[in-house]
Amino acid sequence: MKTVLIVEDDPINARVFSKILIKLGRLQVKHTENVAEVMQLANSGQADLILMDVSLAHSVYQGRAVDGIKIAQMLKSDPKTAPIPIILVTAHAMEGDRENFLKQSGANGYISKPVIDHQQFVDQIKALLPEE
Repeated sequence: MKTVLIVEDDPINARVFSKILIKLGRLQVKHTENVAEVMQLANSGQADLILMDVSLAHSVYQGRAVDGIKIAQMLKSDPKTAPIPIILVTAHAMEGDRENFLKQSGANGYISKPVIDHQQFVDQIKALLPEE
């Protein structure tokens, strides 16, 4: 069974995403906003896909505040974690944000919050999951 790592600082969003992915998507889910834990899970092969919130209010890595864009850049710049698909999730859905965030981060996809169509949400994630 595939595992989606949810990197989200809002516990309600994390719970909603988890329920949708478990029930509709039949996927395993892990959740953390701890950047060191994100890096460890990605490096150890415990995440098949990462759902990354862009605005992480409390995330610090090696003494510096980091957001989802920066974490995605770090993961994509490491040959070991670069193949893991990353989907950015954000409430910042202004004109041009999608292209800008994707270009900056190197992420593979973008979903804007709130997630209204649960099936479409699952389909977007499953489309980027690596095959067995």
